[in-house]
Amino acid sequence: MSYLCKHNTKQYKDMKIAIIGAGNMGSAITRGLARSKQVQPEDITVSNPSQGKLDALQADIPDLTTTPSNIKAAGDADIIILAVKPWVLDDVLMELPWRDGQMLASVVAGRSIHSIVSILSVKYERTQMPDLTYFRIVPNTAAAIGQSMTLISSMAANPKQQQLMLDLLNPLGPTMLVPEDKLPAATALASCGTAYAMRYIQAATQAGIELGLTPQDALQMVTQCVMGAAALLQDNPDTHPATEIEKVCTPGGYTIRGINELEHAGFASAIIRAIKASV
Repeated sequence: MSYLCKHNTKQYKDMKIAIIGAGNMGSAITRGLARSKQVQPEDITVSNPSQGKLDALQADIPDLTTTPSNIKAAGDADIIILAVKPWVLDDVLMELPWRDGQMLASVVAGRSIHSIVSILSVKYERTQMPDLTYFRIVPNTAAAIGQSMTLISSMAANPKQQQLMLDLLNPLGPTMLVPEDKLPAATALASCGTAYAMRYIQAATQAGIELGLTPQDALQMVTQCVMGAAALLQDNPDTHPATEIEKVCTPGGYTIRGINELEHAGFASAIIRAIKASV
């Protein structure tokens, strides 16, 4: 696994991107890409069967092209990002007119690159299968504000193509190449983990309210505390959570009492079990 975040905006000039699906993830990716300086909004086309979701995107990004037709969206696209529900993926793959040189990037949960290749093999059983480059992408919902931890696996991609995809998605947040067999574990941490972090924030806010703080103040305190804790680790790669905990836990102090209560309640074990249950 490695971070590769060098930028070369020239390589994206005139590159056409189709995003198939305007649900939560498709919309988040669309907004993230359109907000960046690497891709022009007019070079992005989004398709979705529900006009309401397309209208919402169009209102936010006027230069964006939207259409209810997947085929029209994919037309002259160099990169096609599939952000559809798992149960419609097969139909979408069979419907789209694939051609040599395109990059197929799937955001579809639980569907491997191998399964996508198998479906396309059926489609092109009697004709030559197009020469495609395959990517599997796992962002999280923070992509819309440029704070996703985006995981990327690939097949038939050379280093230059991998770098292109890393750079392209970097405006959504940090990007990381991950071997596909490690993707389930990485997804539990980087994507499912968003919900677990939110649950801690919710619980801590509830405690603050019970102790007399307003909901707004309690939420602001907790979110900033979580952001600060993460920043301490991100800004100093040589530190460790245990080291930072020791700095806060003075002998006989309040924090160590709270830490011990968390351990008595099985906090660490619950987090580990939750992550493992998400794989």
